[in-house]
Amino acid sequence: MSGGGRGPERVAITGMGAVTASGIGAPALWDAVVAGRSAITALDGTAFAELPVRIGGRVRDFDASRVLTPAQARRLSPVVHWAIAAADEALGDALGTARGGATAAVAGPPFALPWSPRRTAVIVATGSGPVDAMQAATRALDARGPRAVPLALAMHGAPDAAAALISQRHGLHGPAQAVSATCASGGVGLGEGLRRIRHGYADAVLVVGAEDCLGPVNLAANANLRALATGYEAHPEAACRPFDRGRGGFVMSQGAAAILLESASAARARGAVVLAELAGFGASSDAHHATAPEPGGRGAAEAVAEALADAGIDAAAAGADAAAGAAAGAGAAVGIDAINAHGTGTPAGDAAELAAFARVFGDAARRIPISATKSVTGHLLGASGVAEAIIAVQSLRTGMLPPTRNLDDPEFPEWDIVAGAARRSPIRTALSTSFGFGGHNAALVLRRADPANGLS
Repeated sequence: MSGGGRGPERVAITGMGAVTASGIGAPALWDAVVAGRSAITALDGTAFAELPVRIGGRVRDFDASRVLTPAQARRLSPVVHWAIAAADEALGDALGTARGGATAAVAGPPFALPWSPRRTAVIVATGSGPVDAMQAATRALDARGPRAVPLALAMHGAPDAAAALISQRHGLHGPAQAVSATCASGGVGLGEGLRRIRHGYADAVLVVGAEDCLGPVNLAANANLRALATGYEAHPEAACRPFDRGRGGFVMSQGAAAILLESASAARARGAVVLAELAGFGASSDAHHATAPEPGGRGAAEAVAEALADAGIDAAAAGADAAAGAAAGAGAAVGIDAINAHGTGTPAGDAAELAAFARVFGDAARRIPISATKSVTGHLLGASGVAEAIIAVQSLRTGMLPPTRNLDDPEFPEWDIVAGAARRSPIRTALSTSFGFGGHNAALVLRRADPANGLS
């Protein structure tokens, strides 16, 4: 715990895991994103036949039997399977037992955890949780009556189900909870984990984003809102088009992603490999509309400005640093070198996001490189903030900025949106943003881990 005259704890990222349509494991996610390889495919089957949208990012080749017992696999929803697997991978990564392998996502307990169980927390971020369980139980109730409703629904059908199961699986006695802020859920979950460690309430927090949004009910609801890209069944890889004039909506994807946050002092004490620092968090509400963003980006800008301030970055200095160029010198980062944008491919959302960046950084915003990786992964809704934080960490570690796919006719040509192929850039500090229906906004600042900033 922070105390004895020391300042707030800095927060290290020491483990990452993922089960997504881009592949099994965090390395597979990064490989697909940096290569610009789309995870979006056609959705076949009778359940989708009558839907106006029949494309999405589906988790494939995931073997639940390598993570769970047969009884657990039968009782639990797939979204819980993925959350548990991603959490296992992140813990294994943090402890050096699974680093760098595609099989990392199925490396399970028992782990010899180095933190006090009471001071290790779990946060699961999700927009909906295991909605398939509730939908299946409703159908069973209608068809066969009350006794057909599964007992497991009461225990494993709520948004916090995965958090409880992960804490039980690893014997973690700290708080286990779910957070929900639609598509900003993952960013909010990481921010709450940051605060829990920074202010001395935990030594480690396992943050897991998880979403299963490809059921017919979910697809139909979002299609009826006219929020989804339509007409791409023959070429699903071309559907998500952030910042392109031809964009018409987002593309939904399944999956889970996990990040292990750890106090810098705990990471140093055990000689952990620090992947990056989570340095700042900001959140806000548009207070504007149920689905549409505030057109001028006011709420999103407030979240970004708060994240910068939380990381000790002055927005004017950040803009000046962008103008000078990312490679303008070593030492502590004072600005933002790259942005992993929310960038869903909705006409209003993309425009409002750029307006928010202009509010915060001024004219220099147009010189900060922007990647919109949902063009490759699709939109993982509540899990997207965690998955995209993993992508930002990998950009910081490798110096590679992922490309924005399908940017064939840019609507905002004056902005530096990375397109075509990945770009090499020695970035030190990255911004990752998440915005959702209801006006939920979250922003994260991540820093490269190196001796110059006290983490390595």
